[in-house]
Amino acid sequence: MVGEDRFDRAIAAIDAANAADPHTIVVRGAARPKELAHAELMTEWVRRLDPDATEAQLLAARAHHLRRWTVPRSTFPEGRAGYLRWRLALRARHAADVAELLDAVGYDQATVERVRAIVEKDGLRPDGRTTDAAIQVHEDALCLVFLETQLTATADQLGDDKIVEVIRKTARKMSPAGLAMVAHLGLGDREQRLVEQALSGGGDGA
Repeated sequence: MVGEDRFDRAIAAIDAANAADPHTIVVRGAARPKELAHAELMTEWVRRLDPDATEAQLLAARAHHLRRWTVPRSTFPEGRAGYLRWRLALRARHAADVAELLDAVGYDQATVERVRAIVEKDGLRPDGRTTDAAIQVHEDALCLVFLETQLTATADQLGDDKIVEVIRKTARKMSPAGLAMVAHLGLGDREQRLVEQALSGGGDGA
């Protein structure tokens, strides 16, 4: 009971922080603060991918982008190198923020460090894969949230040809179990066509 209360308080604190996101996103027909919506979807996908997910996995899912909007992309140089520096800085910031929050609600150091490791995707290889099952589930969930919430806007921005390559790169980070969940995303016709084209390795065309 004490553990459940501590977990509930941690989730409530994470959600309260993310509810302050000034950016909104429409998810499944409802407008929500962007990072709050992403956190809820991450939790949902982690639970579906791993029904036996630990508290550390669920806390990491909920806090994976904790207060992300406070470190804008514009605060780092343009270009690929600047983007990668921004991503690394974000992971470290999210991990530090969630560690502080978990300390405040009474989590032990071992759990805090495990959450930090998952949020920072410790040990993730350059190809985006890992031998850590919990971190692979986390990565699968991240990819699924991206495909569900950002695929349309990214396709509009980049064009269909480029988004197909983005989807292929995303798929290479995912486990077979994660890829199997793509069928359950409920994508629109255009998005489904693009995903099918990317995963089949086909060229231009439907």
